[in-house]
Amino acid sequence: MRLGAYDCELKKGSFAAKAYGKLKISERHRHRYEFNDKYKNDLEKNGMMITGTNPKSGLAEIVEIPEHPWFVGAQFHPELKSTVENPHPLFNAFIAAVVKHHG
Repeated sequence: MRLGAYDCELKKGSFAAKAYGKLKISERHRHRYEFNDKYKNDLEKNGMMITGTNPKSGLAEIVEIPEHPWFVGAQFHPELKSTVENPHPLFNAFIAAVVKHHG
């Protein structure tokens, strides 16, 4: 079980880096599954990029499809740090992308 806060380094220029406004974050986890690096090269050849990585373990934390208007998948739970008065940066960025592309 991976439980608690873990550091994550974001790829410069990624959706996540733009959403957070920085390249180093810490997010909370509660899960038993991880990204399987066996498929990393195949996914990257087909357009999905790992844009957030744990600096100590090298585990993938965030994946994105740069050619999509806003496709972001996170291994952690952004809802654990989000409130009505202070929404998580990824939620704010998602809503902004929806408004931009469908507003």
